[in-house]
Amino acid sequence: MAQTAEVRKRAKAHAGFSKDEMLHAYREMLQIRRFEEKAGQLYGMGLIGGFCHLYIGQEAVAVGMKMALKDGDQVITSYRDHGHMLATGMAARGVMAELTGRSGGYSHGKGGSMHMFSREANFFGGHGIVGAQVSLGTGLAFANAYRGNDAVSVTFFGEGASNEGQVYESLNLAAVM
Repeated sequence: MAQTAEVRKRAKAHAGFSKDEMLHAYREMLQIRRFEEKAGQLYGMGLIGGFCHLYIGQEAVAVGMKMALKDGDQVITSYRDHGHMLATGMAARGVMAELTGRSGGYSHGKGGSMHMFSREANFFGGHGIVGAQVSLGTGLAFANAYRGNDAVSVTFFGEGASNEGQVYESLNLAAVM
């Protein structure tokens, strides 16, 4: 028991999070996991059309990212986007409505799993073309710099996109600018 308390104490010191922040992160990660489990069930039942790329196992990435951002910062990602949507504050009900093709979804039921967007949440979409979001995220960052604001554009991509030409070109442009 004393050893467990010591481990928790060290973890808290290293993470720099308060108990309330850690509980918040845990609840957010749990919500994403449960949402994805349900989405996987519905996909298996044929109630979600098209593709449904789940975010199971990556919950901490989206939650940690969101906890580091401030209001006005932007997020853009690939087709594995449900966790990012929930982390940025989009309602689970609206995301699920989109997945199941209902008009109450974020893209009015027409975007499905890979094509949701919310300007209000500064979520600039999940994108089905591998690596395409990197160029768009670079554009968001350029717009922030041009406007002189201190907003950050966070762009997510996986290892499959790291070999795409537009990713190299986007990183090159960002370095030059």
